[in-house]
Amino acid sequence: MNTLFDNAIQSIQLGIEDYEHNDPKRALSTVRNFYAGTLLLAKEVLVRAAPKASVKAIIGSKFVPVPDGKGGVTYEASNKTVDFMEIGDRFKTFSLKIDKAALADLNRIRNDMEHYFTNASGKKVREAIARAFPVVVDMFKQLHEEPSKHLGKCWNTMIEVKTDYDQELAECRASFDKVDWKSNAMANAEPVCPRCDSRLVHQKNPNNTVHESAHATCRECGEDLDAHEAIEAALKQHFASDNYIAMTDGGEGALASCPECGYETYVTSEDENGCARCQLELDECLRCSTLLTPNNVSWDSHEFCSYCDHVMSKDD
Repeated sequence: MNTLFDNAIQSIQLGIEDYEHNDPKRALSTVRNFYAGTLLLAKEVLVRAAPKASVKAIIGSKFVPVPDGKGGVTYEASNKTVDFMEIGDRFKTFSLKIDKAALADLNRIRNDMEHYFTNASGKKVREAIARAFPVVVDMFKQLHEEPSKHLGKCWNTMIEVKTDYDQELAECRASFDKVDWKSNAMANAEPVCPRCDSRLVHQKNPNNTVHESAHATCRECGEDLDAHEAIEAALKQHFASDNYIAMTDGGEGALASCPECGYETYVTSEDENGCARCQLELDECLRCSTLLTPNNVSWDSHEFCSYCDHVMSKDD
């Protein structure tokens, strides 16, 4: 067992041991150790993919040019190594598979815990471990290692946590089964709490069928969500990756603020064009035939683009 893999195992074990103490003061330590171990496992996957290269060359985040004494330079890795936000790209470069969305999710949970939930409840920590579980399993598979062999009783605890969480999550999702969402995106989106980012959100009235009355409550933090808040939060999470990619590429994301109701619930995906909350559907500009979107439509009149609306207002 090399040092990197050994450190990964020890970090995960420390995190689980902190969790088992059920002490809110150790919640942050649980998450820090557990996610540090997860990241180390991912780095180990990279290292084993290129066994002849130096560890620094593989997992270094920044490379500094150093004169080689012959008029050229060599590039040496700094002490900073790839983090959760960077490791997905490194896996892609190595032609390895990793769930980048899950990594981003884990990073967000860790940041939230450090900045907002220093003394988080046991439930919050349980959810963090459960949502990280698939990533840990995948890393062990790619390493061709048996997690139970290395993690011992901590592995059993992780399985129990995941099983317990999945059962409660299934109950929460089932509470929305009868809702007619009128939106494919919303039907596939996962309810999420905008306050604590928990997926343990359940509909107050499981017999309700109307999407505008799908009021909910977060079992994690107790936050009450009006239907429009529940829809908006779910869609933001559902399209988070698409919107981030669009933003970095300078394009338009698949979710925008609706010019009718004002909520960020207007979907512009390949198979859907309309507001998941108020059902507004934009068509073409009646003057220039440009396809209308929340970003180009006139908010005074949803039948014209903002340019044509401006021109016509000057004519008046």
